[in-house]
Amino acid sequence: MFSVRIQEEPFDAAAEAARLAHGRTDVGGIVTFTGLCRADAGADGTGLAALTLEHYPGMAEEEIERHVAEARARWPLLGAIVVHRHGRLVPGDPIVFVATASAHRAAAFAAAEFLMDWLKTSAPFWKKEERADGADAGGWVEAKASDDAAADRWARD
Repeated sequence: MFSVRIQEEPFDAAAEAARLAHGRTDVGGIVTFTGLCRADAGADGTGLAALTLEHYPGMAEEEIERHVAEARARWPLLGAIVVHRHGRLVPGDPIVFVATASAHRAAAFAAAEFLMDWLKTSAPFWKKEERADGADAGGWVEAKASDDAAADRWARD
């Protein structure tokens, strides 16, 4: 099973992982990652009240599916699920879920990390912060060099 979904509704990470494992006897390991909205303090010390995620419908799914296909080409995956939310999220809300299944754990771990690194840098999502004190956080969140560096290690020559 390979699945990519972008949705506004919350997801159940345990149910998603169970769906990937259901009825499978060929899977030796499933690696899951759930990303949550943090209440990080801004440069001025104020916390995050909400994060709004926008995406380009159709293009976002296609881009994520392309990366799942790349992961399948690199590792012997038996399944993968990627769920990414959009809309207004508050601290503690789940944002993203990635699960990869393989006969052996190393492939599942590597593929999950690869997918998360690419989701952070290549999937067409835009984030806007809303500060707890009501201040404008300066508009849309800029890409981070650390995320780009993490994704660069997967580049093929």
